[in-house]
Amino acid sequence: MDAANMAPKIAVEPAGSSDHLAAAVRAGGGEVVALADAEALVWTDARGSLALGAALSARPDLAWVQLPFAGIEPLVGQLDHERIWTCGKGVYAEPVAEHALGLALAGMRHLAGYARQKTWTAPAGVNLLGARVVIVGGGEITRSLLRLLGPFNCNITVVRRSAQDIPGVSRVVTSDALIEVVADADLVVLTLALTPQTVGIIDASVLAAMPQHAWLVNVARGGHIVTDDLVAACSQGSIGGAALDVTDPEPLPAAHPLWSLPNVIITPHIANTPEMGRPLLAARVTENVRRWAAREPLEGLVDVDLGY
Repeated sequence: MDAANMAPKIAVEPAGSSDHLAAAVRAGGGEVVALADAEALVWTDARGSLALGAALSARPDLAWVQLPFAGIEPLVGQLDHERIWTCGKGVYAEPVAEHALGLALAGMRHLAGYARQKTWTAPAGVNLLGARVVIVGGGEITRSLLRLLGPFNCNITVVRRSAQDIPGVSRVVTSDALIEVVADADLVVLTLALTPQTVGIIDASVLAAMPQHAWLVNVARGGHIVTDDLVAACSQGSIGGAALDVTDPEPLPAAHPLWSLPNVIITPHIANTPEMGRPLLAARVTENVRRWAAREPLEGLVDVDLGY
């Protein structure tokens, strides 16, 4: 393709599912075409692994696939080294970080507890100001959250796969130091990708290491936490509580014990709502189509070997 004279031919599939992403392709200078005529694919079904596999089988020569969300675990089985893969990595960082901050404040300052009362109650809660914060994950959500935490003058430790320095962080450690660093934390926030290595990373041993007043916030994936261990820790008061935008299982059944625990806050996976996310993903698609046409590096590249 001569990028100067021909618009890139992009399929948006499943067909008719996301008109706003078709518009985003056009805004980036692309032509929306049928899958049979496409050189690249914008895939819109975050859980449609079998359908994506069928599309790739029909068009094994597709050179680039754009996936819709940052967390792509339902689609990981379709990744390959034959084409370029991108996702929504970093797209939703700002609203998710904002929600994480809101959950942290609601838990630590006992706002949810007060909201459930019908009479005047005794003071409770701890400050986020000057708190010792552990963030598990070193991606874009963490970077957005670090900026939001700036005015609170927190002492922040980041736990990530590799101990590379991050500006604004007191220290960066690898996951083998997780139990050590949560032992003096006031707040632990999960922002990491779900991989086989991070499933159940927060279990009874980690929860037991946390101080009795500490709060756990999860805006990543429910599978990071061993749910039965969390129920036990919150029921026994061995941690201050948990604020969860994601759960395992999800949706959380109505009769699940987490709903009835006074030191648990649950939001229904809405740190980034569809209304918030649509324009953000559309902007990513538009930019990547523009970059594809210009033969520039794409944003949100997936590491096929790591699965995110």
